[in-house]
Amino acid sequence: MPRQWRLGRLLSPLLNLLLVVSLGFGLSGCVTTGLPTASASPWQAVPLATSSNPLDLAFTSADHGFLVGSNRLIMETDDGGASWETRALDLPPEENFRLISIDFKGNEGWIVGQPGLLLHSDDAGKSWSRLLLDTKLPGEPYLITALGPNQAELATNVGAVYQTGNAGSSWQALVSDAAGAVRDLRRSTDGRYVSVSGLGNFFASWTPGQETWQVHQRMSSQRLQSMGFQPDGNLWMLARGAQLRFNTDADDLEAWGKAVVPITNGFGYLDLAWDPSGAIWTGGGSGTLLVSRDGGGSWQRDPVGAEQPTNFTRIHFEGSDKGFVLGERGSLLRWVG
Repeated sequence: MPRQWRLGRLLSPLLNLLLVVSLGFGLSGCVTTGLPTASASPWQAVPLATSSNPLDLAFTSADHGFLVGSNRLIMETDDGGASWETRALDLPPEENFRLISIDFKGNEGWIVGQPGLLLHSDDAGKSWSRLLLDTKLPGEPYLITALGPNQAELATNVGAVYQTGNAGSSWQALVSDAAGAVRDLRRSTDGRYVSVSGLGNFFASWTPGQETWQVHQRMSSQRLQSMGFQPDGNLWMLARGAQLRFNTDADDLEAWGKAVVPITNGFGYLDLAWDPSGAIWTGGGSGTLLVSRDGGGSWQRDPVGAEQPTNFTRIHFEGSDKGFVLGERGSLLRWVG
């Protein structure tokens, strides 16, 4: 047998292996979504004169509202969110607050920020008063909910929950023990809370009247990213690996459907919400904005979302005609139906 031929037989499998490996490395950076792009979008990009991250918004009426965010960001709209103007708060210039949550009930409004900021307004945001927080408050303010005249509920980033009935002069603790550091915390309209632990390895729930948070194990090997409430009161969860799950029984927080993975493109999802028509929206890294109009069975990419050079962090619907997608670096989408 010629030596040259034997060497060729020996090298051939090695060359094939190298070719496969080379192709593997070459294709590993490619993203194939496998999802169709919707022919039209109900979203419109709204230019904001800021590079800060919008984190929350709330309205006092159909047209008037405020948007808050990082680096003391506060902006005001008088046309339902079609345009926004920068406003200023009377705060020490050396303090760089992250305004994380805002809410209104009529003309009475509240803002909480980090570190240790609580603001109150009784004139639809024309003026804001800073209220002092107890230095022994467990954690930092995370979520504020306006409940009525002089009433509000404050939750912190360790799951402490307090309520005031005198415009913030005093606060009553509703939970005897905090949940621990959280990465996400949401409140339902009936006063229930759900939180995701700081490491994403479990979640906890609290219902008014309970003394402590109830701890639950996650339903996946993937760590949890965020959780919230479906329109019917059941829970939803987002986990790493682009997994979605839906709770099927609000009274049984261990009852979860199978994981839904709309798209595997290397970017996780950060929020989930239902629009006025009942369609489900989820958003996340690198302009990922997806919609399902059949309860999560099939998904489409949103064309306007895909054009935005940002990570979408929150999807917010208010009433039957308002919706916004908040993104990093001054990115905002407005629902136009």
